[in-house]
Amino acid sequence: MDTTAKILKTACGQLGIDSTDAEVIRQGENAIYRLPGAIVVRIARVGQHEVAAREIRVARWLAANGIPAVKALPVDQPVLVESQPVTFWKELPPHRPGTPVETATILRQLHRLPVPDDQGFGRLAPFVRLRERLNAATVLRPDDREWLLGHLAGLENHWAHGLPEGLSETAVHGDLWSGNLAVSDDGVVRLLDLERFSVGRPEWDLVSTAIKYTSFKMISQADYRAFAKTYGVDVTEWPGYPLLRDIRELRMMCYLAQLATEQPQFTSEAQLRVDCLRGRSGPRPWTWTASP
Repeated sequence: MDTTAKILKTACGQLGIDSTDAEVIRQGENAIYRLPGAIVVRIARVGQHEVAAREIRVARWLAANGIPAVKALPVDQPVLVESQPVTFWKELPPHRPGTPVETATILRQLHRLPVPDDQGFGRLAPFVRLRERLNAATVLRPDDREWLLGHLAGLENHWAHGLPEGLSETAVHGDLWSGNLAVSDDGVVRLLDLERFSVGRPEWDLVSTAIKYTSFKMISQADYRAFAKTYGVDVTEWPGYPLLRDIRELRMMCYLAQLATEQPQFTSEAQLRVDCLRGRSGPRPWTWTASP
């Protein structure tokens, strides 16, 4: 039995939930399991207890405000096992990823809610864990790590000086792209992966879709224009866009470096992303393979 399976069994035992016949859904940033009875369990990494607790608060706040999202099981959670937080969720019905228009539509709904200043969601933190990921990524060559740490420091400095004038602060998802939406057969669009939910500038939520067009050509010009028209703002025309774009690209690269350190089959993709950021692979748009 591997480590996450042991943690799953212990956490389920504490809540009186049967973990027999648990099925692995994904082993990535979080370990995710499906249990009989339409229950999904997420096991986060060590040190992520407050993030997991915030996810539960966010899910309940969204439900209270009429925003479709994943639903937390009505139990006392997260459960902490060997310093890893474990959360329990209701399994979603069959679904597909969201389209750009569906992404823009639910973002408009979310960003129109009153700012939740009493929920303990915290401030938008775009650099969280990046330095730790870079230092821990053994697949990185020393010269690449040094450059990336310098690049990170430069982005942090620009962020600290403040963003240009733009949209008013709102609740933000923090990592909203098509894969973090679940569209069921009845057309309901639900938010997934709430761990980066916070309060901050809504432009941050728009950048994830924008770079799919400007940085990677993963969506067409028509799809991006439909996204911007539906939301009502084209974030690529905002003076702060290059900074947020660069931060988001660095986050994507750091995630692959972390993954490649644990799963060597992703090493070449991690190096490709480094090469792109360092200017070795020509100008944008780049071709990056989607990460799990």
